[in-house]
Amino acid sequence: MALTSKQRAYLRSLANTIDPVVQIGKDGITPTLITSTWEVLEARELIKVQLQKNAPYETREACDLLCEQVHADPVQCVGYRFVIYRPARKNPKIDLSLI
Repeated sequence: MALTSKQRAYLRSLANTIDPVVQIGKDGITPTLITSTWEVLEARELIKVQLQKNAPYETREACDLLCEQVHADPVQCVGYRFVIYRPARKNPKIDLSLI
């Protein structure tokens, strides 16, 4: 599902107040990180990810790789942080159909 610019703007506004819940360190994107990110996305739908300075990726590259692994859409990529979104399979909380 590709997000429209209005949907992305709405999700960016929601992400302003949230703290990073996933951190990518020197080990990069591991199966454990993918599993935990999947579970957090199922619970929250919209998450912010922090890329540590010693991570083996650039921010955009890490965002694209993680989104591909967890079937999420990138929302925003700024500095060492990025925001991703995936609707929950059961009981989605964020409704983008009206935007």
